[in-house]
Amino acid sequence: MSETTRRELFPGVWLRTVHTDKFKSSYLSITLLAPLDRDTAAANALIPYVLRRGTAAHPDMESLSAALDELYGGAIEPLVRKKGETQCVGFVASFLDDAYALEGEKILESAAALLGEMLLSPYTQDGCFCSEYTDQEKNNLTDRIRSQINDKRTYATYRLTQLMCGEEAFGVDKLGDEESVAAITPDSLWRRYQELLKGAAIEVYYCGSAQPERAEGALRTALAALPISGERLDPDCEVRVTAGPQPQVVEEAMDVSQGKLALGFRTGGVTCWEEDYPALTMFNAIFGGTTLSKLFMNVREKLSLCYYASSMLEKMKGLVLVSSGIEFDKYQTAKDEILSQLEAIRRGEIQDWELEGARRTLIGGHLATLDDQGRQEEFWLGQAAAGLDTTIPELTAQFEEVTREQVSAVARKLELDTVYFLKSKEG
Repeated sequence: MSETTRRELFPGVWLRTVHTDKFKSSYLSITLLAPLDRDTAAANALIPYVLRRGTAAHPDMESLSAALDELYGGAIEPLVRKKGETQCVGFVASFLDDAYALEGEKILESAAALLGEMLLSPYTQDGCFCSEYTDQEKNNLTDRIRSQINDKRTYATYRLTQLMCGEEAFGVDKLGDEESVAAITPDSLWRRYQELLKGAAIEVYYCGSAQPERAEGALRTALAALPISGERLDPDCEVRVTAGPQPQVVEEAMDVSQGKLALGFRTGGVTCWEEDYPALTMFNAIFGGTTLSKLFMNVREKLSLCYYASSMLEKMKGLVLVSSGIEFDKYQTAKDEILSQLEAIRRGEIQDWELEGARRTLIGGHLATLDDQGRQEEFWLGQAAAGLDTTIPELTAQFEEVTREQVSAVARKLELDTVYFLKSKEG
């Protein structure tokens, strides 16, 4: 059994604890939540990687690695994530749970202290970030931005959302853009770092065997140097209820051997905050979110129109994004069949095995999250970004109650917004 609690450490700084004896390791994260913005995205994404290079007490990665070795080989990694229109930057740490320490050491306090040191006491030169570390991590970030084009399936979905949400914050890449990265200096990055520490909402997460009160004490001490601020921003998320009068269609050509067809739908304002959200989640599972879905079973398997066909739900933005890989000459046929499967759901043409198979897969996937510390942390970060406290068991109970009629009703709210097709340069 596990117990989840949430409490405020400082104004705008929240700690969520999952008290459990299930794991041999403990999991700790600190995440700064800021509005996703083209002007700050690259700097925000760079900061945790520069911070991870060294602290005042451990000025290089060799010294930091030695400190982690003392925590039974613990690990601290920088992470940059995107939840709705919130950019989430920070660190995740994994270390041996106290219950398994050979001599009964209190590892939690030491791990929390090192994580707090990494966030709040960076290695500096001339009052700002080290120029060598900054330049090296700028190069690494540029490489990560450029490498996104290498996975054409992911790239097609990225381009779809970029086109679909070009006038919305959601269209901004969580890593920023190359031009913004190039303009960053150690001094400008230091100023942005100070702004984040003062203005970002902060989510702290702990999963392990320590009592919540002990975790709170360890993290209060570790983060005592945080600026006290009553002006921490709660990031918002714009939701566009309807698509444009006509779907926009964009085709691009590259040296690819397989076409990538991506379709973006607006959900008519149904998001994770709405009563219809469980039905929308079930719809996505039936449409293209599982291997029992209509897109997989019909468009891919039965008709062989796609190498792959799936859909994903952006719960805060109210978007359903379809991804498929096709032969270049199957564009129109595949597109028509994808839309035909949507129409079938709208008409209520959902077999019992489709409905129950999707329900069981969806519920099983959510419950499996309880057995994975990383997935649990990801789930709770998403809930925090959305301002929700619904637990996984509560969500699965909601999925149990969804009816065929509710799935059809929510499907009828979808509107096609954008079609993106990545084709070969050879036509």
